[in-house]
Amino acid sequence: MEPSKVIQAMYTDDDVLMSAVKKVKAEKHHIEEIYTPFPVHGLDKAMGLAPTRIAITSFMYGCVGLIVAILMMKFIMIDDWPQDIGGKPSFSYMENMPAFVPIMFELTVFFAAHLMVITFYLRSKMWPFKKAENPDPRTTDDHFLMEIGVHGNEKELTRFLKETGAVEINLIDKAH
Repeated sequence: MEPSKVIQAMYTDDDVLMSAVKKVKAEKHHIEEIYTPFPVHGLDKAMGLAPTRIAITSFMYGCVGLIVAILMMKFIMIDDWPQDIGGKPSFSYMENMPAFVPIMFELTVFFAAHLMVITFYLRSKMWPFKKAENPDPRTTDDHFLMEIGVHGNEKELTRFLKETGAVEINLIDKAH
């Protein structure tokens, strides 16, 4: 069950944030979300997030691109419109495959890159004209925000977060 109240602790330095995340996790508090203006190296590991599987999807998309390239070139250059280019007749795919390697490489990269970006945006629920979800606009500039679920322990949690280096702490009711 998601808590109806969260504490938002604001930090001004990424190193202080990393230290605070480690302390919060050591105290067994659940971090709901962290908003940062730039990627913080090691933050996902410190939060205990599972590793992403986007590399696996990228490989699969690259395989799809390679298969499309092979089938496309066989159909276009061998079956549909064979041509004698520079004295090299197109009798079979295998005889001409060395000339097709750049096309295979390019379509592999093209499919992997484009489909991976689309997958990332869909998985992150980011699409055109979507309203930003960051709770404080300063998190897009120079501040870092950590949201921690509150279960009737506001005072202790507020005191603890002040000790971790938070410059601002707010209690937010998410029930609305």
